[in-house]
Amino acid sequence: MQHTELRLLRLNGIKNMKFFKMLVLSGAVFGASIAQGSFASAADLTAKSVVLVHGAFADGSSWSKVTPYLKKAGLDVIAVQNPLESLKGDVAFTNRAIKRAEGPVVLVGHSWGGMVITEAGDDDKVHSLVYVAAYAPDAGQALGDAAKLDVHPAPGIAALKQDEDGYFYLTDDAAAKFFAQDLAKEQTAFIAASQGLLNSKALGEPVTKTAWKEKPSFYAIAGDDHMTPTALQREFAEKIGATSDEVVSSHAVMVSNPEFVANLIIKAAK
Repeated sequence: MQHTELRLLRLNGIKNMKFFKMLVLSGAVFGASIAQGSFASAADLTAKSVVLVHGAFADGSSWSKVTPYLKKAGLDVIAVQNPLESLKGDVAFTNRAIKRAEGPVVLVGHSWGGMVITEAGDDDKVHSLVYVAAYAPDAGQALGDAAKLDVHPAPGIAALKQDEDGYFYLTDDAAAKFFAQDLAKEQTAFIAASQGLLNSKALGEPVTKTAWKEKPSFYAIAGDDHMTPTALQREFAEKIGATSDEVVSSHAVMVSNPEFVANLIIKAAK
């Protein structure tokens, strides 16, 4: 035995070299089992891809913190850039992404994106749906009907501004106070600067299909939401029979709690 080994053994209080080697070996086996377990969990996934649909006053970058978790789990990811001009147009953009993605697909929608995935999720390639602080309308309902503002007033909706061409937007102050109040000032400033404006004409367009009636559905509830009120989200989750989970979060839950959202998406992929 080398002098260095003897010194190490004495320092650690280990007299028996055989026992020492056994500890090292068991540690190697344990590490290998962890690695094998991570591959096994990826193999457990039924879905191959995730299509992410952003909401109003956001864009595809809103999923930037969620995407790495999904990639690490072995899922391909496409984040749709919705024009927010119309429900029909956003559904068409989403359908193209679904067509490009390897199936089966988990279709995810945030906020207004819930309207989109309710319609687009009827595609045969879609394996399951994930609503993230999102609207889950019935067939024939437009956003105004699904929002139930008379029952669930939303301070963030009341704070919206409309330009001369009929597009709704959030001011910097409204984004910080109502959309993403749990994020740093720099993050809310970027959200306001990069937001997609919603054409007011889209609000009156009803969905014609309700994919959640046919597909397994999941719901990530934002517990401190001033845009899509938390109580309304709970109603949606119960109505569509979703597997749901809740976290204390602003409407920007995929930014403030990306791992929470990603875990639910991965669950939907199994």
